Amino acid sequence: MGTAAAAAEEARAVLECLFHPQLPFGQEEEEPPPPAPLQEDGAFAPERLAEAAELEIQGVAAAEAGDTAEALARFGQAIQLLPARASAYNNRAQARRLRGDLAGALEDLAAALELSKGAGRVARQAFVQRGLILRLRGHEEAARQDFEQAARLGSSFARQQLVLMNPYAALCNQMLAAAMQKLRGGPGGGRREGACEGGAAAPAPHLL
Repeated sequence: MGTAAAAAEEARAVLECLFHPQLPFGQEEEEPPPPAPLQEDGAFAPERLAEAAELEIQGVAAAEAGDTAEALARFGQAIQLLPARASAYNNRAQARRLRGDLAGALEDLAAALELSKGAGRVARQAFVQRGLILRLRGHEEAARQDFEQAARLGSSFARQQLVLMNPYAALCNQMLAAAMQKLRGGPGGGRREGACEGGAAAPAPHLL
């Protein structure tokens, strides 16, 4: 692996650690996405790519330290250096979301999706991030569409969100929980009355 590619991979691993702190450093949460039509980082000069990746690492370090203003500055510098690279827009969107700037985050996510052509790891993360924001704003159908796109790109988190957004699945889980309570010694003893056929509890949501 070349120096530029190694730097880009390190930046990705650090970002995974920041926004998925429950995972060991460097462990991939999601399935590998289908390959993008064009490998994004291969389109840039290695020296500039390495510099942009280093700026993103610095931005992550600032965000970890709670200095989101510095993180935004570093991500902005990475964008100025390689304005056609989707990754920095996605990362800046995450920092903006942490600061409560949802409108700015949505703008950056739209740019990330346009530049990535909706394919690859960056697009997967961008669809998830936008789906979370849209759901927070009450746009359930638009959020569902973004989670579906992310799920097609291999996001297990997006698949969890789709299950949780399914009204039948939510009802099924409530019925299953009641049946399990009975099995644990509640009224009705060992009866599983009311449990959905083939039902399974949906995983609890977690923040990125």
